[in-house]
Amino acid sequence: MNSASFSNSKYAIVGGGLMGRLLAVALARQGAQVELFDKGESNASGATARIAAAMLAPLAESAITEDSVVRMGIHSLPRWKELIGQLSTPVFFQQDGTLILWHRQDTSDAERFTAHLERNCRNNSLLSLPQKLDNEAVRGLEPGVADRFTQGLFLPNEGQLDNRQLLDALLIELNNLKVRCHWNTAVNPDELRKDHSYQAVIDCRGTGAKDGWSNNLRGVRGEVIRLYAPEVKLRRPTRLIHPRYPIYIAPKENDVYVVGATEIESDDLSEMSVRSAMELLSAVYTVHSGFAEARILEMATQCRPTLKNNLPEIKTRKDKGLSDLIMINGLYRHGFMIAPAALDCALELLASGDSNTALDLGLNITQESNSHEASLCV
Repeated sequence: MNSASFSNSKYAIVGGGLMGRLLAVALARQGAQVELFDKGESNASGATARIAAAMLAPLAESAITEDSVVRMGIHSLPRWKELIGQLSTPVFFQQDGTLILWHRQDTSDAERFTAHLERNCRNNSLLSLPQKLDNEAVRGLEPGVADRFTQGLFLPNEGQLDNRQLLDALLIELNNLKVRCHWNTAVNPDELRKDHSYQAVIDCRGTGAKDGWSNNLRGVRGEVIRLYAPEVKLRRPTRLIHPRYPIYIAPKENDVYVVGATEIESDDLSEMSVRSAMELLSAVYTVHSGFAEARILEMATQCRPTLKNNLPEIKTRKDKGLSDLIMINGLYRHGFMIAPAALDCALELLASGDSNTALDLGLNITQESNSHEASLCV
């Protein structure tokens, strides 16, 4: 993208989580003046992105989401390599695939899951077929679980990153690029639009932006546990097929594991329930006995911003006498998996008023003007 598109422009970004930081860094790198506003601290302690496993797994997620999200995930994997490679601070990134396991009593569920993934691969040539594993193959990939699981699936090319390292690295980049950051500052994007010096105001507030989405935006509660488990030594993200709690285990650096499963239709941000904690910990122990001696570092909850169709969307608004407004929201449980795709579409939209990438990937962009809303990209 031609940096000249932004070199004489000024933007305000409201929301300093994952999407806000990515956009602020990208625009500042291309010569724009950027101001970033967030009601929270600079460490993103209140951001959804801080409570995440940050798995980049389009094939695994294809079992429960739409093809457009899968295409965004495929687009985003190589982009993450580029984006992380541009940072001055290293961020853990891995692309060693995903391991799927199940207990013998859940074989029928696993067969249905496998058939679903294979069908999705036939419909999308960019996806790689899952590889069926016998016990020897499981042992070759993850020796620590081979005594408990005689078969599994391997999903090549999928990956993960360290969400907290990334948020911290993006903060360093913001400072290096001299982005004016206003932390602990709650602002209304519509008020900022009255400042005509801004080319556009970009709303990346997640669940905090309900006022701009006509009651179509909701929070979906997620719960994760972070464990220190030096006896486990899993090498890649591992998922357990289970009828009640299909958990994921994402190994980070220094023997830290992020474990999660729950998805609750609620915007409740209270502490994790005893039931959720017991189910998660019981399930993770069935995957590897080494988790019995793990230390619980954190039990955390957060609400993922979700639109009525569980799909992401970009909405634009132009009003006479006000700066343009761009709203990016609804990344749901796929925030890290699809964020680079949303970033690329937003940058194209800011540069030219349209986005061919959004058309290719199926990311919906709508233009709103008072009571009228028209679809630009479907």
